[in-house]
Amino acid sequence: METKDILKNLVRYNTIRDEENKKLMNYVEEYLKQYNFTVQRVKKCLIAYNDENPPVGFLGHTDTVDYESWDGSPFEMQEIDGNLIGLGACDMKGGVASILSAVSKIDLNKNKIALYLTNDEEIGFGGIQDIKNFITPNNIIVGEPTNNVPVYGTKGVLELELFFYGTKCHSSTPDYGKSAIYECVDFINRIRKYYDENLKKQGNMNFEIPYTTMNIGMIQGGETVNSVPGKCMITMDFRIANVNQADTILIDIKKMLEDYNYELIVKNNVCPKLNENNIEFLEKISSKKRTKCYITEGSFIDKNFIILGPGPDTSHQKNEFISLDSLEKTVDLYIHIIEYYNEENEHENC
Repeated sequence: METKDILKNLVRYNTIRDEENKKLMNYVEEYLKQYNFTVQRVKKCLIAYNDENPPVGFLGHTDTVDYESWDGSPFEMQEIDGNLIGLGACDMKGGVASILSAVSKIDLNKNKIALYLTNDEEIGFGGIQDIKNFITPNNIIVGEPTNNVPVYGTKGVLELELFFYGTKCHSSTPDYGKSAIYECVDFINRIRKYYDENLKKQGNMNFEIPYTTMNIGMIQGGETVNSVPGKCMITMDFRIANVNQADTILIDIKKMLEDYNYELIVKNNVCPKLNENNIEFLEKISSKKRTKCYITEGSFIDKNFIILGPGPDTSHQKNEFISLDSLEKTVDLYIHIIEYYNEENEHENC
């Protein structure tokens, strides 16, 4: 089966918020059993291997984001001018299709590999949390879209949910109350000054944006125009450039919050990761390695990981697509990676 046909089959499943996750996993299980893989399910995730101690594994998620508009059906893949268009084609069913295709093209008697497919990557990283302790290979390839550029490091992330509490009253007598929105805005001004004067000056030149960034992604407060709001909520997102910096940021934020009536919830706290493993072999046949400012499921595992998948990266866009050329190149790269790590493993055991 051609790789694009595998991708077409994967796109057919609506895995927004894991809706048809089980159907997709069933398809993958039946496919892999053709090649005598052992397959097991861990909650909504799938683990498959042809040896209990393989030197290399592939990690990917099967869920997609939702869509707002689309030309045609997002679940019927279209091929137009060398591009493969479909929901999840880029993020990241293209990577999943590539490893499934690679399985059919290698000598499985010589090459031992494992596959780890997860759910809930787009919302809460629940799937990788369920299976991270089952991942045994020291070398993991994460099939997120990179346009075939090997990515060896990613920033960490600190995600916060912060509630401010005031005193609700009628807007005609605001002095009798305390506006939670005013409290929130006052804090936002403080945290922006902290960001400019502190975080932007703590550099890490490994990254495209060489410092920890901050974003206030959401703000909600108030009920009606004629009420002083008693509650206001914001969400904050820090992309962490330096190890242990998240702990310092949390300490500083709590100190700033001493003047407010608040509740702070840490939604995610993931460290940045730069892998030290030598991937010169991969750079010779793809391109020079890079880092990225986002995080992937690779950040949740204690293994050397490389992020490598097809492209271009049109993740979360209308009419998401990858090129057929890039998809086929990804398969070739995956085959090379599998053979390389298996040869290395054989030499070490000689």
